[in-house]
Amino acid sequence: MQDLAQEIAKKSKSSFYYAFSLLPVEKRDAMNTVYAFCRQTDDLVDNTSDSEEVKFEMLRKWRIELENSFKGKSEYQLLNRLAKIISQFNIPVDPFFELIKGMEMDLQKNRYFSYDDLVLYCYRVASTVGLMCIEIFGYKKNSTKDFAINLGLALQLTNILRDVKTDAQNGRIYLPQQDLEKFNYSENELLNNVYNNNFVNLMKYEADRAREYFNKANRSLDFEDKPAMFAARAMQHIYYKLLQKIEAKNYNIYNNNIRVSKLEKAGIALGVWAKYSLVY
Repeated sequence: MQDLAQEIAKKSKSSFYYAFSLLPVEKRDAMNTVYAFCRQTDDLVDNTSDSEEVKFEMLRKWRIELENSFKGKSEYQLLNRLAKIISQFNIPVDPFFELIKGMEMDLQKNRYFSYDDLVLYCYRVASTVGLMCIEIFGYKKNSTKDFAINLGLALQLTNILRDVKTDAQNGRIYLPQQDLEKFNYSENELLNNVYNNNFVNLMKYEADRAREYFNKANRSLDFEDKPAMFAARAMQHIYYKLLQKIEAKNYNIYNNNIRVSKLEKAGIALGVWAKYSLVY
């Protein structure tokens, strides 16, 4: 099961894999299992052509099987393995169920009216993951929970900016409707990839929000907990680099495939690991 979890993480080619590959073996295996759970949960919504009713039913069964896993009785060995990790590292179970609620939100709505609506979604699909991870990393200060929440919001908002075009092609618009109106940029323009000054101003507005959550994450992380959080800090640097690349292209995500390369991710992760290994 550990090999399967590692394979899921590796195949995803995600920043997650590069950030957590330098953890001690026990923690790395735990993180791979948590990631595999998150990836599988997301795939129930995104990677099938089933109807929304079928997907809701799949999520409902997944939730029940997660509950069963706490008794070691899930039909999914991944969930049984996850339950052991949850017990071993004393991880609160609420974030796992909140993540499932986040996936349900993707089925219930493909538009977000206000920024507050979007923040709730981002919390459920990203901050929850951070709250799972910090228990594996280990921490001393309660403010590290705020670090996890703020970093999750920063990462998800940056993802949303990168994926505006792709999400629109899939019928989803995460940028708040109120903000589109604020900058006089229509949904029709977004769906047709219209790049103009209004779009640039809208994207800058959202990027500034993401940047503020990065800053809040920095302020929330106590000096004493920084070494334990090196993997999360690697994720932070990778996504901050992505945000900078989006800004450098003047937010033209319609005509540019903006990514942080595998080499860059590996270099950032290694650099952060070296900093906290040698300095602290």
